[in-house]
Amino acid sequence: MGVPDAGAAPSPALLASAGTASAGEGGLVVARAPGKLFVAGEYAVLDAGRPAVLVAVDRYVSVAVTPAPSGVEIVSDLGARARLALSAGVLGPYAPAQVASLTHVAAAVGQVAALALEHGRRLPPCRVRVASGLHEEGRKYGLGSSGAVTVAAVQALAAFAGLDLGAWQRLKLALVVTAGLDRRASGGDVAAATFGGWIGYRSPDRAWLAERTAGGSPARVLGQRWPHLAVGRLPAPRQALLKVGWTGSPAASSAMVAGLDASGWRDSAEYRLFVARTGECVSALAAALAGGDGAAAVEQVAEAGRALERLDRRVGLGVFTPRLRALVRAARRAGGAGKPSGAGGGDCGIALLPAAFKDRAEQLAEQWTAAGVLPLPLGTAAEGNRECQS
Repeated sequence: MGVPDAGAAPSPALLASAGTASAGEGGLVVARAPGKLFVAGEYAVLDAGRPAVLVAVDRYVSVAVTPAPSGVEIVSDLGARARLALSAGVLGPYAPAQVASLTHVAAAVGQVAALALEHGRRLPPCRVRVASGLHEEGRKYGLGSSGAVTVAAVQALAAFAGLDLGAWQRLKLALVVTAGLDRRASGGDVAAATFGGWIGYRSPDRAWLAERTAGGSPARVLGQRWPHLAVGRLPAPRQALLKVGWTGSPAASSAMVAGLDASGWRDSAEYRLFVARTGECVSALAAALAGGDGAAAVEQVAEAGRALERLDRRVGLGVFTPRLRALVRAARRAGGAGKPSGAGGGDCGIALLPAAFKDRAEQLAEQWTAAGVLPLPLGTAAEGNRECQS
């Protein structure tokens, strides 16, 4: 797929655009990370080492960390708030109800605090403030907010604790956080938020990761080569246009994945065929992007959509909602390809149009709007998570 086996260290090119947060005046640290869209590889990427293509989008989650008299206070612009105990650099136990929608941030605090202690440092008492551009008026667009907030929180908290983590270390620590909360999660959103741009991604062996982190030592795994984990940059499509539509209905990827697991289909020969064919599609898409072949890229996005349709017919997950089906039909009428982005069941869908059909983009937006699909003006976030100027 053109994705290197980069479990131990990323290529210099991959790290070139990944910044490091630093303390501003008064101990303020601010970091931000972009959202993401899956382009191809959904569901198959849940198997360790299986490939997917994602793109980071230019909407962001920001995390600001400032000193506090005691403990850790987490505040979100979406209205959530939590206060946790912190003693001698150790985060005290807390119940899930205490952190509610701030679960990923609280888990990031715990992992950074543990890593700091292993390096002879302490995470100081702090106030963590989250601001999300991946929501609007409380609406969740399905752009990977959990991954983005985890990546931004890891970066800001690590810098606040005096830890100098490279991009690959931040990726791994964010994956430790994510896997600790949901072992089904692929981590693709975390990789896109860390490195930005268009990426090829292969998910790590989460069973291996759970075993290695069972003792609560994040430092032990950050320097190791992770089985199957790989991330590589891909060029943005040339001679093709990416368009994004929101269905107006939020969806929980974890629930969709749980439904697939409960169906028993993942143990079948049919599922193995789905995974193999999806892998071939993703590899062909990566090759088309690398070669600047827009027509081939459009065809592979179409094939990725057809693979999801076959899965949905077989298992009945509800990947394709009526609005997602309308989104796909409109993309096809415009001469391009359309599909859900991610697990489906709501959230966003994408369309890839040949550049020659650029004049049809406005028509596509009108058809989406008429079908209750909101066109989102999203571009590519060329950079991954980085420091924000304070």
